[in-house]
Amino acid sequence: MKILFLDHDGVICLSNNFGSRYKKQKKWGRMKMSMTLREVPIEFRFDNFDKKAVKVLNEVLTETDAEIVVSSDWKLHGSLEDIGKYYELMGVIKKPIDFTPIINQSGTLELLRSLEIKKWLEDKNDITSWVSVDDLDMSLFLGDNFVLTPKESEGIKQSGIKEKLIKILKNED
Repeated sequence: MKILFLDHDGVICLSNNFGSRYKKQKKWGRMKMSMTLREVPIEFRFDNFDKKAVKVLNEVLTETDAEIVVSSDWKLHGSLEDIGKYYELMGVIKKPIDFTPIINQSGTLELLRSLEIKKWLEDKNDITSWVSVDDLDMSLFLGDNFVLTPKESEGIKQSGIKEKLIKILKNED
């Protein structure tokens, strides 16, 4: 099985989408101060994904037949089913199959996220290839299995990102 560890903010939810959930919630008009985020309907809970970034993601998924594991901290604000429904709403052709585990220890966000990915991989024996894509630079921890999206306004749409992801997932040298 091929795995794409996917962050959201700065990868498929781009800087021009940041905060769009607040506009949607205001339009919805039913948010009460006593409500937790998990009580908000899924379509109003998260910022929008960029349509062109979703198109690129779908191309990677189609070409590689990879499965998605969410490494984003969005996993704290919804169940796997919730996030899967949101992916459908945003036009992603595959729902995620899992979340990376939460590791409670001190360290930088880059270190913790990479440890979460490594922990998820420890328990699997059917992974043929994997890659992590994120706007946090985890190359020090994940090496050649990591692809950085340094421009939060472009994310996965940046030139060469799609090709790198496909090359790693297909085990091409």
